[in-house]
Amino acid sequence: MIKRTIEVSTRGTHLFVRNEQLVVERDREEVGQVPCEDLGVLIVDSTAVSYTHAVLVRSIECGAVVVLCGDNHQPAGMLLPLAGNSIQTERLRRQVEMKRPLAKRLWRQIVRAKIRRQAALLDSLSPARRQLENLAEVVRSGDPENVEGQAGRIYWPALLGNSNFRRSREGPSPNNLLNYGYAAVRASVARAICAAGLHPSLGLHHHNRYNAFCLADDLMEPFRPTVDARVRAAWQEGIRELDSPGKRRLLEVLTDRIVVGGEAGPLMVAVQKTIASLCRCLEGAAQRLELPHP
Repeated sequence: MIKRTIEVSTRGTHLFVRNEQLVVERDREEVGQVPCEDLGVLIVDSTAVSYTHAVLVRSIECGAVVVLCGDNHQPAGMLLPLAGNSIQTERLRRQVEMKRPLAKRLWRQIVRAKIRRQAALLDSLSPARRQLENLAEVVRSGDPENVEGQAGRIYWPALLGNSNFRRSREGPSPNNLLNYGYAAVRASVARAICAAGLHPSLGLHHHNRYNAFCLADDLMEPFRPTVDARVRAAWQEGIRELDSPGKRRLLEVLTDRIVVGGEAGPLMVAVQKTIASLCRCLEGAAQRLELPHP
């Protein structure tokens, strides 16, 4: 079953749980219900929204990610399930004991998949596209030359048709749109990691001691171009700010269809396939991740 993404951003909204339903009230009038078991991601994007403790507890008990945003509409934190898989202890042990050569090989696969998907978003006759396709072929285990970064410097100006654009979290629009879309995908990846019995802080490549979601940041890399494509389209339509219509448009990225393992499916399903393949790699049953195709 495809889990649902619920975003709540209207002032005066109150959330509570009744009969295993997430109930949404606005100005003391009920405006909607969602079965708790259907929740995949709950995004609270207003400091003027109130909710009961049961909303948080029941959401994560059902395997959902709760994303809490600040006044700047950017995620301030995430609540994740601590236990969500019957073989979590065994998988955590394998994850902790993963050898560095395996992690580096898997990171190479991730970087190559990301660059190939970036290339696929560019015009087929674009010199930048050919450059990216060539770079994808020279990525080595662990990407010691940071080919990923080299590709980014070519990709962003070509994607947006702006030679002055620089990707930066604090940069001007459409960086704000990219931040929001990436945050939604990151939350979905983190949820799927926990559901698979893995821990999101134990990464393959990312290892910042202050980052609790290193593995999520690793695995979301080849899914970023899906956000990029949606942001480019929104930007071309004149969307510059994270108002309600803009945010709804970006959250649709979670249902965009992506090919993983030879089959197309919604992004959230594709993410689950990638993480399932990581589990097989950790168990020694596979050598390659199932990653998004261009």
